[in-house]
Amino acid sequence: MAVTERGTAHRRVGATLSVLTLSVLLAACGALTPGSGYDANTGRPRAVPSATAVPDEDVTLRLTFADAPVMVDALAAAFEKKHPRIDVRPEYTQFADYVKSLKLAMTSDTAPDLAQYAVGTDALARRGDILDLAPYREAYGWRKEFPAANLNQLTAGGGGDASDDRPLYGVPVGLSMTGLYYNRKLAAAAGISGPPRTLKEFEGQLAAAKRAGATPLSIGALDSGGLHLWAALVNVMMPPEEYRAWVDGREGATIETEGALKAAELVAEWAGKGYFDPSANGTAQVDSTARFTRDDSVFLVNGNWAAGQLVDAMGENVGFFPMPGLQESARSVASGFSVAYSISSRTRHPEAAGAFLDFMASPEAAAIVAANGFLPPDPDAVPEQTGVLGEVAAAHRKVVADDGTNQFPDFTAPSMLDRLRSGVQRLIAGRTGPDRFLREIQDVWAEHRAR
Repeated sequence: MAVTERGTAHRRVGATLSVLTLSVLLAACGALTPGSGYDANTGRPRAVPSATAVPDEDVTLRLTFADAPVMVDALAAAFEKKHPRIDVRPEYTQFADYVKSLKLAMTSDTAPDLAQYAVGTDALARRGDILDLAPYREAYGWRKEFPAANLNQLTAGGGGDASDDRPLYGVPVGLSMTGLYYNRKLAAAAGISGPPRTLKEFEGQLAAAKRAGATPLSIGALDSGGLHLWAALVNVMMPPEEYRAWVDGREGATIETEGALKAAELVAEWAGKGYFDPSANGTAQVDSTARFTRDDSVFLVNGNWAAGQLVDAMGENVGFFPMPGLQESARSVASGFSVAYSISSRTRHPEAAGAFLDFMASPEAAAIVAANGFLPPDPDAVPEQTGVLGEVAAAHRKVVADDGTNQFPDFTAPSMLDRLRSGVQRLIAGRTGPDRFLREIQDVWAEHRAR
């Protein structure tokens, strides 16, 4: 989902996780303190040590990730300034490739020290390839440093009370949320005065943009943009409790609901009316965002991770709003998750990796996260923002207040991302119907739950 390329020379990114050359050794197990717990089958540690002392030696940590390269570079640089003997080397992979390659990367003898939490991380944790961070949760006092709701997303089993003693497999860095950006000048030229209050009003704005001769909506359907649009519509058409039951894999849950069907029908309808760029299916999210900065469309589907780039390119000419509901008074619901990092069981440096995760709770990290359009776990750690960054933050506060944060639909199964992406592409191209689209998604869900 990342939208910019990294600019730091000594941190050049790899094209795929399968070619990572990360020199971490299994001999690291001996560095852990007694009692941290070992996997009886693999002999690898299952938990980090409880000690928080940073080693007084030169250490290299390798971090593999898929979101916000500019933010990650800045976080690494700030941490290195605080700990000059620790060198953090990020390795960026595009999100779709990251999900496909995560298991291979984390189960190899060249696994990174740190990895962004993603679909499939819970399975890796059960295997013992991801360390349980519960000892650090106690030693660092993370229950006070991070909101319980965000830690809860990263605990074994999810749900329930994050204050219990369940294993913890990640630490939140920044909070993500999808929505719609708009070009203020192009919107005004089309007679659009501001963000819509209802979905019907938004449809009227898309029609107005079309009449004005502009491309109404830019989506990068080649990768994640199309599924973000469909999910945004599902969020406002399907009761969140029903949707969350489906994402959580609860018995009897289904995506073949009236609300999800209406969302798919609307995607197909908007495509038929010419509201999307004709090349949407061949355009990646990074390219749709770049086009938006060049005044190629009135609206853009993307997440808050793009806000920093859009501010740099467009200044005050860009605004943000979440997908509006069916009524003006409707609950505010949006897709989102914690961008979070985990520690590999193959790391030689669990203490240094733990210090890096603990740095994510610092005011310095919060300022970097906020400057890049993400929401820091502690919103009070940064001053109130203005412009589009302020609009993103305000929208997120409303979603949180309404208990409206839905996980991304691809979190239901490791193979769901590909099926969603190709399914929405076929919806846009008129090569499948809404009913079949949902049926195929449900089949992937059922197959994964049957394992």
